[in-house]
Amino acid sequence: MSDNSAEIYRRIPHRPPFLWVDRIIEFGEGSLLTEKQIPEDLDLFAGHYPDHPLMPGVLLCEAIFQSGALLISKLIETNKSDVEKIPVLTRIINAKFRREVKPGELASISVKFKEQVGPAMFMKGSLKIDGKTAVQVEFACALVER
Repeated sequence: MSDNSAEIYRRIPHRPPFLWVDRIIEFGEGSLLTEKQIPEDLDLFAGHYPDHPLMPGVLLCEAIFQSGALLISKLIETNKSDVEKIPVLTRIINAKFRREVKPGELASISVKFKEQVGPAMFMKGSLKIDGKTAVQVEFACALVER
């Protein structure tokens, strides 16, 4: 898939300037691969290490979480009772930051469904730059009414 912003907009409620997924690359069996081009002109770089601009780790995690929400949307699309619900982050587990992410870099984001316990859907995700892991995190989401 290439430019599929309409599908992204249909599946999750996030919108610019707080949408951190540009493209869905591939839906797999319980997994998803997305991409985000880190804009060089983001206003936040003026204040987040202005002499050495870095993408904030919390926003890198958010890109993973939004990719997880896209995967959940795909997983529940055949369940009529859940299809109108949205996934909301309920837990962040073991976030690890391995390398800096700089303006202009292309992030490859992968998420995998691990298990569902009651209403909680547990996932793990990573964000890579040029094949090198920048962030790894496990997390959980619950489905809530829109």
